[in-house]
Amino acid sequence: MVLEVGDVLVVADEFVIVSAPNDRLVRAIVEEIERVVGERGLGKPLRIEGLDALRWVLMDYGDVIVHVFLDETRAYYELERLWSDVPVLDWAEADATASPRAAP
Repeated sequence: MVLEVGDVLVVADEFVIVSAPNDRLVRAIVEEIERVVGERGLGKPLRIEGLDALRWVLMDYGDVIVHVFLDETRAYYELERLWSDVPVLDWAEADATASPRAAP
């Protein structure tokens, strides 16, 4: 899910929210995101939080914040409900409009 938060939040333009049923898959998703974003020349995350517990990993790419949740943690925090007043972007549309930023 991609939420367009730029009009209501100054720290990012988009939140990407994904989840997995176990911590091994959470780690695999995080690693795959890093690989694909790096291959596209969009740099490394400015910071990553939550890798120790693998319940909620936050990947900060500047304009885009990626939230990788364990399924039960995603259900508990319900970010989609908290941000229900912002537009939800079509995944393909969000991918097509992504603009590269300089790598740190």
